[in-house]
Amino acid sequence: MKANSKQNGKPATNRAIVGYIIALAVIIVIGAGGYGVYRRVSGQEASGVGQPSEQRRVPVVVTRPEVRHFERTLVLQGNLEAKNFAMVSPRIGGTIEAVFVDEGDTVVAKETKLFRTDAVKLEENVEIGRHSLTVARCAKREAVANLEKIRADLRKAKLDYDRFTRLYEQKQAVTADAFEQQQSRYQQMVAAEKLAAAQVDLTVAQEDQAKAMLAIANKDLADATIYAPVSGKVSRRLLEPGEMGSPGQPVLRIDDTSVVEVAAFLPAQYYCSVIPGQTQMKIQVGGIDLGRHSITFKSPTINDKLRTFEVKCILTKPPEGLVPGAMAQIAVVLEGREGLGVPSAAIQERGGRPVVFVVKDNVSRQITVKPALETGGWTEIRQGDLTKETPVVTMGQYMIQEGTHVAVQKEQK
Repeated sequence: MKANSKQNGKPATNRAIVGYIIALAVIIVIGAGGYGVYRRVSGQEASGVGQPSEQRRVPVVVTRPEVRHFERTLVLQGNLEAKNFAMVSPRIGGTIEAVFVDEGDTVVAKETKLFRTDAVKLEENVEIGRHSLTVARCAKREAVANLEKIRADLRKAKLDYDRFTRLYEQKQAVTADAFEQQQSRYQQMVAAEKLAAAQVDLTVAQEDQAKAMLAIANKDLADATIYAPVSGKVSRRLLEPGEMGSPGQPVLRIDDTSVVEVAAFLPAQYYCSVIPGQTQMKIQVGGIDLGRHSITFKSPTINDKLRTFEVKCILTKPPEGLVPGAMAQIAVVLEGREGLGVPSAAIQERGGRPVVFVVKDNVSRQITVKPALETGGWTEIRQGDLTKETPVVTMGQYMIQEGTHVAVQKEQK
């Protein structure tokens, strides 16, 4: 019995020893870990790890605000048009006999002959007019001569009538019948004189009419040949010799390329913002910068279908190659003023508000601003605690926030 008790107690003792060994190992491991933590903490405190250092600062680039000229512009396209042009048509109908100019030819107002309408019939009309005037003048001379003859007969008739009247009143050998015959003859001559005078007036009117008809015929003949109404260049030739021409049907188009207009259509909401003589537009044509020019024309009405209105600007003596029909790039300056601005890239939206970051003592500070006009990559700041000396973050601003330690790499100019 005793022997069995000893045998049974031996395994229990072995288990206890193993437990003690395991507990001791755990204690040693925990102690070693704690010592390691202690060493790391001590090392950090000794070396300053965890404090801001140059290696932990966010690199940024800053730019100082500037006072600039800012503008609100409306960018659109327009066309070059000739300020003065003419669609030249015949003044009288007929066959186009000859065209004396070609497209591209330079013409001078009232000097260059353009084309001629068939003049044969017109020349005949002039000749007929001349004959009619000659006939009218002959009829006038005849009527005047007849009037003079009637007046001579009237004077003789009056003398006879006066003599018969005295004799009849004195009852001296003049019968009533003889007196009445003289009286009738005198009255007839008075009427004949009035008729002859009216005939002269008629022939004078007929002569004037013949003169007018001859003048019209000469004018028609002169109108058969058309001269340039304006100076410029022939841009289109619409009819050829042998074709029928009529008033209102153009034969040629002439454009004066020495003065051109830039025309464009603006949305209706800008109508009140455009003031002729004050509002300016910046113009580029084919890569050529034409500078700023004042608007010279604004349409008095707005197109009720397109909801647009037209504006124009005159360009005198345009550079070589700028001709009607070319496309123009236009920026209408609706508003302009001087103001303090920052690069547009510096402005961000944080918390639903536009902000910029500035640097003070190598720490970023967030400032709420009110952007206004933008021109040339810069934005005007109407409200915000900024001065011309405030360094505004323009690169690296997306990596920082209020209170971030930063390292200014360089300042943009």
